[in-house]
Amino acid sequence: MQIRFFLAGVFSVALVLTVQPVRAQTPPEPPAGMNGPHGPWPKPTNLHVLPKNISHDDLMKVMHGFTGSLGVKCNYCHAPGTQPRHLDFASDAKPEKRIARTMIRMTREINKKYLSEVNVADAKPEQKNVTCGTCHRGHDIPVVFVPPPEHEHGMPGGMPPPGGPPKPQ
Repeated sequence: MQIRFFLAGVFSVALVLTVQPVRAQTPPEPPAGMNGPHGPWPKPTNLHVLPKNISHDDLMKVMHGFTGSLGVKCNYCHAPGTQPRHLDFASDAKPEKRIARTMIRMTREINKKYLSEVNVADAKPEQKNVTCGTCHRGHDIPVVFVPPPEHEHGMPGGMPPPGGPPKPQ
Protein backbone atom coordinates (compact mmCIF):
# COMPACT_ATOMS: atom_id res chain seq x y z
CA MET A 1 0.00 0.00 0.00
CA GLN A 2 2.83 2.39 0.85
CA ILE A 3 4.45 1.68 -2.50
CA ARG A 4 1.26 2.80 -4.30
CA PHE A 5 1.25 6.11 -2.41
CA PHE A 6 4.95 6.50 -3.07
CA LEU A 7 4.54 5.83 -6.83
CA ALA A 8 1.50 8.13 -7.00
CA GLY A 9 3.55 10.87 -5.32
CA VAL A 10 6.51 10.37 -7.66
CA PHE A 11 4.18 10.40 -10.65
CA SER A 12 2.50 13.62 -9.45
CA VAL A 13 5.83 15.39 -8.92
CA ALA A 14 7.09 14.21 -12.34
CA LEU A 15 3.90 15.48 -13.97
CA VAL A 16 4.18 18.89 -12.31
CA LEU A 17 7.85 19.19 -13.23
CA THR A 18 7.08 18.26 -16.85
CA VAL A 19 4.08 20.58 -17.31
CA GLN A 20 5.46 23.61 -15.45
CA PRO A 21 8.27 24.42 -17.94
CA VAL A 22 5.80 24.11 -20.84
CA ARG A 23 3.37 26.53 -19.12
CA ALA A 24 6.22 28.97 -18.49
CA GLN A 25 7.03 29.01 -22.23
CA THR A 26 3.44 29.78 -23.26
CA PRO A 27 2.83 33.54 -23.18
CA PRO A 28 -0.44 34.73 -21.71
CA GLU A 29 -3.20 35.49 -24.20
CA PRO A 30 -3.29 39.21 -25.11
CA PRO A 31 -6.55 41.13 -24.81
CA ALA A 32 -8.80 40.77 -27.85
CA GLY A 33 -7.80 42.98 -30.76
CA MET A 34 -4.34 43.79 -29.40
CA ASN A 35 -2.18 41.36 -31.36
CA GLY A 36 -1.61 40.58 -34.98
CA PRO A 37 0.10 37.54 -36.48
CA HIS A 38 3.54 38.96 -35.62
CA GLY A 39 2.95 40.56 -32.23
CA PRO A 40 1.16 43.64 -30.94
CA TRP A 41 -0.34 46.02 -33.47
CA PRO A 42 1.51 49.33 -33.52
CA LYS A 43 -0.41 52.36 -32.31
CA PRO A 44 -1.75 54.22 -35.36
CA THR A 45 0.00 57.48 -36.20
CA ASN A 46 -0.79 60.44 -38.47
CA LEU A 47 -4.53 60.32 -37.80
CA HIS A 48 -6.09 63.60 -38.92
CA VAL A 49 -9.82 62.89 -38.97
CA LEU A 50 -10.14 59.70 -36.93
CA PRO A 51 -9.84 59.74 -33.13
CA LYS A 52 -6.23 59.49 -31.96
CA ASN A 53 -7.25 56.89 -29.33
CA ILE A 54 -9.23 54.67 -31.71
CA SER A 55 -8.85 50.96 -30.93
CA HIS A 56 -7.31 48.65 -33.50
CA ASP A 57 -10.60 46.78 -33.92
CA ASP A 58 -12.56 50.00 -34.47
CA LEU A 59 -9.94 51.30 -36.90
CA MET A 60 -10.18 48.08 -38.91
CA LYS A 61 -13.99 48.34 -39.01
CA VAL A 62 -13.75 51.90 -40.32
CA MET A 63 -11.09 51.01 -42.92
CA HIS A 64 -13.02 47.95 -44.11
CA GLY A 65 -16.08 50.18 -44.43
CA PHE A 66 -14.10 52.49 -46.71
CA THR A 67 -12.72 49.68 -48.86
CA GLY A 68 -16.17 48.09 -49.19
CA SER A 69 -17.92 51.37 -49.99
CA LEU A 70 -15.38 52.25 -52.68
CA GLY A 71 -14.65 48.75 -53.97
CA VAL A 72 -10.91 49.21 -53.43
CA LYS A 73 -8.09 47.64 -51.43
CA CYS A 74 -5.91 49.25 -48.76
CA ASN A 75 -3.23 50.25 -51.27
CA TYR A 76 -5.70 52.62 -52.94
CA CYS A 77 -4.99 55.22 -50.22
CA HIS A 78 -1.93 53.79 -48.44
CA ALA A 79 1.56 54.01 -49.97
CA PRO A 80 3.89 51.02 -50.28
CA GLY A 81 6.17 50.40 -47.33
CA THR A 82 9.87 49.64 -47.32
CA GLN A 83 9.28 45.88 -47.20
CA PRO A 84 7.57 43.92 -49.99
CA ARG A 85 3.81 43.47 -49.51
CA HIS A 86 3.71 45.97 -46.61
CA LEU A 87 2.05 49.37 -46.60
CA ASP A 88 3.19 52.56 -44.93
CA PHE A 89 -0.10 53.48 -43.25
CA ALA A 90 1.25 56.75 -41.82
CA SER A 91 2.51 58.05 -45.17
CA ASP A 92 0.71 60.92 -46.90
CA ALA A 93 2.41 60.18 -50.24
CA LYS A 94 -0.79 59.23 -52.08
CA PRO A 95 -3.25 61.99 -53.00
CA GLU A 96 -6.13 59.55 -52.53
CA LYS A 97 -5.49 59.66 -48.77
CA ARG A 98 -5.87 63.45 -48.71
CA ILE A 99 -9.04 63.16 -50.77
CA ALA A 100 -10.39 60.52 -48.38
CA ARG A 101 -9.83 62.84 -45.42
CA THR A 102 -11.68 65.62 -47.24
CA MET A 103 -14.56 63.28 -48.03
CA ILE A 104 -14.76 62.12 -44.39
CA ARG A 105 -15.01 65.76 -43.27
CA MET A 106 -17.67 66.37 -45.94
CA THR A 107 -19.87 63.45 -44.86
CA ARG A 108 -19.56 64.47 -41.21
CA GLU A 109 -20.64 68.01 -42.06
CA ILE A 110 -23.56 66.81 -44.17
CA ASN A 111 -24.72 64.52 -41.38
CA LYS A 112 -24.27 67.07 -38.60
CA LYS A 113 -25.29 70.30 -40.31
CA TYR A 114 -27.94 69.23 -42.82
CA LEU A 115 -29.33 65.79 -42.12
CA SER A 116 -29.77 66.58 -38.43
CA GLU A 117 -32.44 69.07 -39.57
CA VAL A 118 -34.33 66.52 -41.68
CA ASN A 119 -37.14 64.97 -39.67
CA VAL A 120 -38.76 62.00 -41.34
CA ALA A 121 -40.75 60.03 -38.80
CA ASP A 122 -40.57 56.71 -40.69
CA ALA A 123 -36.82 56.87 -41.37
CA LYS A 124 -34.54 54.53 -39.46
CA PRO A 125 -31.34 56.05 -37.97
CA GLU A 126 -29.16 54.54 -40.72
CA GLN A 127 -31.41 56.19 -43.31
CA LYS A 128 -30.67 59.61 -41.79
CA ASN A 129 -26.94 59.28 -42.36
CA VAL A 130 -24.70 59.80 -45.38
CA THR A 131 -21.76 57.40 -45.76
CA CYS A 132 -19.14 56.84 -48.42
CA GLY A 133 -21.38 54.10 -49.83
CA THR A 134 -24.29 56.53 -50.27
CA CYS A 135 -22.62 57.95 -53.37
CA HIS A 136 -19.80 55.57 -54.23
CA ARG A 137 -21.83 52.33 -54.10
CA GLY A 138 -18.75 50.15 -54.54
CA HIS A 139 -16.93 52.38 -57.07
CA ASP A 140 -13.82 54.47 -56.42
CA ILE A 141 -15.42 57.33 -58.39
CA PRO A 142 -19.18 57.69 -57.92
CA VAL A 143 -21.27 56.62 -60.87
CA VAL A 144 -23.67 59.33 -62.01
CA PHE A 145 -27.24 58.35 -61.28
CA VAL A 146 -29.49 58.64 -64.31
CA PRO A 147 -33.15 58.15 -63.50
CA PRO A 148 -35.18 55.97 -65.84
CA PRO A 149 -36.94 58.00 -68.57
CA GLU A 150 -40.33 57.62 -66.92
CA HIS A 151 -39.00 59.40 -63.81
CA GLU A 152 -36.78 62.03 -65.40
CA HIS A 153 -38.15 65.52 -64.86
CA GLY A 154 -34.88 67.39 -64.77
CA MET A 155 -31.19 66.92 -65.22
CA PRO A 156 -29.46 63.59 -64.54
CA GLY A 157 -28.79 63.06 -60.85
CA GLY A 158 -32.00 64.77 -59.78
CA MET A 159 -30.69 68.32 -60.19
CA PRO A 160 -33.15 70.90 -61.49
CA PRO A 161 -32.47 72.16 -65.01
CA PRO A 162 -30.52 75.41 -65.39
CA GLY A 163 -32.74 78.34 -64.46
CA GLY A 164 -34.61 76.34 -61.84
CA PRO A 165 -37.58 74.00 -61.97
CA PRO A 166 -40.20 74.50 -64.67
CA LYS A 167 -42.90 77.06 -63.89
CA PRO A 168 -46.41 75.71 -63.31
CA GLN A 169 -48.77 76.44 -66.17
